[in-house]
Amino acid sequence: MPEALAPPKIDGFKLEGRMTGKAEDMANALRGVSFLKVAKEKTAVSAANIESRDISKNPYTFSIIRFDKDSIDVMYTVPPSVSPTRRRIDIIRHLLNTLTLVAGYYEADPKLILQLLEQTVKEIEDYATNDYKQLYATYDSMRREVETLRRNYSIMKKQVTSLSRENYDLKNENDELRVKLEGLQGMSDGVLKSKIQDWVIDHGGQMVVPEFSRVYKVPEARVEQLLDELVKGGFLEIVQ
Repeated sequence: MPEALAPPKIDGFKLEGRMTGKAEDMANALRGVSFLKVAKEKTAVSAANIESRDISKNPYTFSIIRFDKDSIDVMYTVPPSVSPTRRRIDIIRHLLNTLTLVAGYYEADPKLILQLLEQTVKEIEDYATNDYKQLYATYDSMRREVETLRRNYSIMKKQVTSLSRENYDLKNENDELRVKLEGLQGMSDGVLKSKIQDWVIDHGGQMVVPEFSRVYKVPEARVEQLLDELVKGGFLEIVQ
């Protein structure tokens, strides 16, 4: 179910004027505009412009211009979602258009029309200035955010470059170690036997198989097998 609209505000203004023709003729001239609801009184004519209705079909956004014998009364609604200044500008424009329809039957004071136009221009300038200020404030805020994002991006880019360099160095070290490991794992039995003999000499006749296996990256079982062959071949002697 649609939500009920918040009630609009009521505003209006009054101008001096003078009816120069018959009210009936004036009403007929206004009835030529399809969207106007015209009501004729004895000495006055009213023209209502209903722009929108609420969920109950009641007029919501609308204006009423009442042409009396010596004055023009304008009453209109201002929805919460519409700027009062913008709404007033629209109503003044509507009034001027309506005055052209009844030009042969009604006259408004030219000085008042001029004042109304000057006031309209000022309101337009104020409205535009406020919009510009708000737009510039939004732009300035967004510009600062973009600058912050650029700085953060620059920092992140440097960090990524640094990490990439470190990753590259680590990869090179890993490749070197892998090559060394593959080289050690690929040593022949003769080379390993020589390494075992050198180890025993360097360590005062001691042989710790797990340590040797860790240093040269070869299985302990293979070290023990070659060590046994060296002992049996008389190249090493086990001291009790």
